[in-house]
Amino acid sequence: MAEPLKAVFWDVDGTLAETEMAGHRLAFNRAFADSGLPWRWDPLTYRRLLNVTGGRERLGVFLSEVEGRVPEASRLDQLQACKQAHYLELVGEGDLVLRAGVVRLMTEIAGAGLLQAIVTTSGRSAVTALLQASADDLQPHLRFWICGEDVACKKPDPQAYRLAIARAGVQPAQILVLEDSSPGLRAAASAGLATVVTLSQVSAMEPVEAFAEALAVLDGLGDELEPARVLRGPTCPGDQVTLSYLQRLLSEPATMEPQPPTTPVNPDG
Repeated sequence: MAEPLKAVFWDVDGTLAETEMAGHRLAFNRAFADSGLPWRWDPLTYRRLLNVTGGRERLGVFLSEVEGRVPEASRLDQLQACKQAHYLELVGEGDLVLRAGVVRLMTEIAGAGLLQAIVTTSGRSAVTALLQASADDLQPHLRFWICGEDVACKKPDPQAYRLAIARAGVQPAQILVLEDSSPGLRAAASAGLATVVTLSQVSAMEPVEAFAEALAVLDGLGDELEPARVLRGPTCPGDQVTLSYLQRLLSEPATMEPQPPTTPVNPDG
């Protein structure tokens, strides 16, 4: 017999908000400029580097590539701190808003008394800034946060999700994860958690087949102005991801009407 849904874990970057290209990427570039470094990450380069989770780790891989040697830890710390400061400025400017449907769905889940938590590779300060910049106060809906500082290994390693399971005190079969990326999906799946993927501007460039482990793949959560489109998995009544839809996905995945795979729209045209 299927377990009832008792908890929802949210990823942040790409899931709660489109923070990567207009947020983190620009912040990295401003940090390079502040340090007198010649590099600027264009969207194509940054998409490739997103295969490395964690900003400091991303910097380390890139600098090793372009300079031919592993950078010193103190240098990485300085660059990452500068980048984080620029990211907080970008969030404060108000351009990085929550994705359509996030407030609606999180509020609905909270109203039903289900546990919600954040599980992300981002730093705690970045998550705080994003949530505080939102016009809707979502922090009371979130029981706890697992952030990059809380784990030794970041996604696609399952450590963050395993820590979240232990802290939630809920059986894995009663938890559903909302993710946007293939590393996030792999992390959740490795922790034994069912996942719904809402593709972001970055992950929409990947083939839908890359998310075969997900219960469903959609282009968003949907609201009245931006209906959700199912790319793979069961149909979504009303073109919005609701608590009822999530509950049915977890408890009756095999009985829901399937939607044939479609090709994601290239957000860059």
